[in-house]
Amino acid sequence: MGSFSIWHWLVVLLVIILIFGTSKLKNMGKDLGGAIKGFKEGIKEGNDEVDAAAGKVEETKQVAGKTIDVQAKEKS
Repeated sequence: MGSFSIWHWLVVLLVIILIFGTSKLKNMGKDLGGAIKGFKEGIKEGNDEVDAAAGKVEETKQVAGKTIDVQAKEKS
């Protein structure tokens, strides 16, 4: 009772094609690809925003070419 052979997977694929049809499968593939592409673009935009914010923090730390050490304290 090991893993499925190639023939098992071909039969499963044939049954899926018979149930859904090729046009539905093609549309689902396009939708899934578009969703993945949108997700990747969102991640990239999020990383760009984080990098831009980090750059602004670095700019505010430097005054006249010197680095200022700061320490955050909670207000009491």
